[in-house]
Amino acid sequence: MIARALRLLDAFQEPQEALSLTSLAARARLSKSTALRLARHLLDWGALERTDGGQFVIGLRLLEVASLAPRGHGLRAAAMPFLEDLHHATGQHVLLAVRDGAEAVLVERLSAHRAGRAAYHVGGRLPLHSTGVGLILLAFAPLDVRERVLEGPLTIEPGAPRVGPDELRRRIAAIRREGTATNTRELPEPMSSVAAPVTGPDGSVVAALSVLAPTGTFDPATARPAVVAVSRAVSRAIRARS
Repeated sequence: MIARALRLLDAFQEPQEALSLTSLAARARLSKSTALRLARHLLDWGALERTDGGQFVIGLRLLEVASLAPRGHGLRAAAMPFLEDLHHATGQHVLLAVRDGAEAVLVERLSAHRAGRAAYHVGGRLPLHSTGVGLILLAFAPLDVRERVLEGPLTIEPGAPRVGPDELRRRIAAIRREGTATNTRELPEPMSSVAAPVTGPDGSVVAALSVLAPTGTFDPATARPAVVAVSRAVSRAIRARS
């Protein structure tokens, strides 16, 4: 029952998305009767809510629970003053992400007007092999995680050619040597980023932060010192809290 209820929650894929019972059941691969029975339990607990039109949306109770996650809210609280400084200094998107298995999860995103379109929302999942923060988290992940990603599909974006594992291995080695990562994507519009690691009390990488801006109006080399300085300041703040 718990597994099926979690499948209902996992059916929501976009912020503020509202689903009918039919759509909810189809995405969760459940019958409508089973989906409705489980949805009622989730409604009672507050994990789901219903709109005036009768559709299902994620409930506020989940936000309350998620705020207790130390790798989310706690990390964000320590990092936010420094992320805001970086955001104001660059006038561009600033991202903070953590690794969850073979993916990254965006913990915070500060966005700017006319800074280009950011493809990922807070709470959304990012690929490790094709985003700035993801490449940092991949480079400093355990070996088995790196190998799992290298053995998987390495497309950059829909319609783009596959990245070869040998090329990705070279990028990972360079990131581990240099301590920063740069990345460029073409869709939904050309964007470039520079990212650096955030370390915990034991020196291990616990998160990654980056500046993301439109390609052509942004020089990653110029932004790199500021990104590195902020990542080190966040790392010190985390150690002080510990």
